[in-house]
Amino acid sequence: MNKQTFGNTIARLRKENGMTQLELAEKMGVTDKAVSKWERDLSYPDINSIAKLAEIFNVSVDELMQTKTDGNRNKVVNQIYAIANLAMKGVALAMGVAVVVLSTMNQLDTDAAIPMLGLGLACLAITQLEKS
Repeated sequence: MNKQTFGNTIARLRKENGMTQLELAEKMGVTDKAVSKWERDLSYPDINSIAKLAEIFNVSVDELMQTKTDGNRNKVVNQIYAIANLAMKGVALAMGVAVVVLSTMNQLDTDAAIPMLGLGLACLAITQLEKS
């Protein structure tokens, strides 16, 4: 079986079994709009429905679940991680600069500086988690 998205797998199995989206929806106890969204990978059936889908299509749950990930979705997730990583580094830098500037101006005491530096270090530590 070629790896394909979960939605493509559902659509293929539905068509192989000569069912319409409405017929599958009735068997699953959902709307045909829900089935349409599953097939377009816009949403997914709840975990309790997977066994029922496999039974309807007369396949194993393993066969039903053998899918590939959506490459575009992985790109978006990677971009989100990159932005979050950059934001964490920015917060860390801002905390360090704020402590130095405010201390130089005698506007910051030690009790206030320690939490600011701690926040900056925590942000830097978070950016290192991905690398380990």
